[in-house]
Amino acid sequence: MFCNQCEQTAKGIGCNIAGVCGKNEEVADLQDLLIHALQGLALYAREGRKLGIVDQATDLFTFEAIFSTLTNVDFDPERFVALIQRAVELREAMKAKVGIAGGTTEFTEAPATFIPAGTVAELAAQGKALNLIESLDSDVNIRSLKQTLLYGLKGIAAYADHAAILGQTDPAVAAFCYEALTALLAQGLTVEQCVPVAMKAGEINLKAMELLDAGNTGTYGHPVPTPVPLGHRKNKCILITGHDLHDLELLLQQTEGKGIDIYTHGEMLPCHGYPELKKYPHFYGHFGTAWQNQQKEFPTFPGPILFTTNCIQKPSEVYKDRVFTNGLVGWPGVKHISDKDYSPVVAMALAMPGFTDDVDNGQVLVGFGRNAVLGVADKVIEAVKSKAIRHFFLVGGCDGAKPGRDYFTRFVEQVPKDCVVLTLACGKFRFFDKQMGDIGGIPRLLDVGQCNDAYSAIQIAVALAKAFDCGVNDLPLSMVLSWYEQKAVAILLTLLYLGVKDIRLGPSLPAFITPAVLQFLVDTFNIKPIDTPEADLKTILG
Repeated sequence: MFCNQCEQTAKGIGCNIAGVCGKNEEVADLQDLLIHALQGLALYAREGRKLGIVDQATDLFTFEAIFSTLTNVDFDPERFVALIQRAVELREAMKAKVGIAGGTTEFTEAPATFIPAGTVAELAAQGKALNLIESLDSDVNIRSLKQTLLYGLKGIAAYADHAAILGQTDPAVAAFCYEALTALLAQGLTVEQCVPVAMKAGEINLKAMELLDAGNTGTYGHPVPTPVPLGHRKNKCILITGHDLHDLELLLQQTEGKGIDIYTHGEMLPCHGYPELKKYPHFYGHFGTAWQNQQKEFPTFPGPILFTTNCIQKPSEVYKDRVFTNGLVGWPGVKHISDKDYSPVVAMALAMPGFTDDVDNGQVLVGFGRNAVLGVADKVIEAVKSKAIRHFFLVGGCDGAKPGRDYFTRFVEQVPKDCVVLTLACGKFRFFDKQMGDIGGIPRLLDVGQCNDAYSAIQIAVALAKAFDCGVNDLPLSMVLSWYEQKAVAILLTLLYLGVKDIRLGPSLPAFITPAVLQFLVDTFNIKPIDTPEADLKTILG
């Protein structure tokens, strides 16, 4: 195997024996084979679109299948077998439709005629033989750009899948997925030909995040500032982690009136700010920090744990018997719920002791989405004009276990008292409980939400730029971002598509970015690797 799609990749180069994330070689090879199978489907789906043939079921499957290859989502070999087989079935169905419509059906690319083997071991061997990353291109810089596109595509698919669950779709997103998958097959490209496709990935990811934002806010209302307890109260309990608001809503509905409190973990924290979720009285508080600490935090939680979506490590044997997975998430030997019926989780919660005392560990504020922030835009603008607020920092992104992430804690701790920190995604768990006070009633630490709420942060920046009659790059705003997996790649591409410059990125730069491609990003967008908090603050603030 070879995998370098996430920030924790071995030695900063790539995992070639087993994934640091817990992914074994068999799963890695099956994931590569699934991408290969999807490329075959994409060839015909893209041709079909030229003829007006659009099949939404195929589009939704494509989102789900690409999403399943994102870091820390699915580690179950058997489930990849089903996805690979389904991709080929849909490819042949689309081929037939295209043929009837008079379109091209004779593609020479290998994915167009790929036939999956019959066993898991044989399929894994097929995946291994692909040597997927090396085969992208013989030129290391073109390969680097293609990897950037592939990983950005995985992030787009994650957001598109979440949005589709809430009824929000746009055929342009699926069309780009097919375009990107087939673009990966092209050989002999130049850097100049690759860059526009990568920038288009940023544009399409903005659309995907907009769809998800519409789904979340349209279903659950716009987030409002909400205090969330970090302690616990005496009662039975369930912990839910991941990203999916719909899964949380279903859990709240199915536990209503049963004497069970629901606690969030990780990127579920911002859910407490949504009016249609916070109305449940048993939706109580937040437990733990982010996924990289779960192995020491989860064993102390006295109830079952429901894992949704990604950014979660494989559960250890210490608490594995209390774990349930949902949706795409899965590991061999872990209980999986495929029908959204959480009665086994409820039954386990009622059988376990739950919390036996009340503990007050303080609280944190969430719910500072664009509506909440722009609702006090006049105060923000006046504070900037009067110099009460000197600068805004967007400090957020992914979290992880790799050393160097204490930079973000130290950075926020040293931000001057006349500056405001906006944060989002699980990167905030490095400093989310810091008591930073306020400036004229405006909290100095504003939790914008989940990683997909980068859309909200972008809208806030655009609105402020309009108010000050300047460009976003002219605002007193600096972005200091951490990255871990492929959704972060997609968001970075979106920021670059929008022309945002001077982004500081850490704790280390992507292993799949070559020096030449990095130089292009530096020259074009002035992207900088993080230095020290002291040096970066001095440079930014002068």
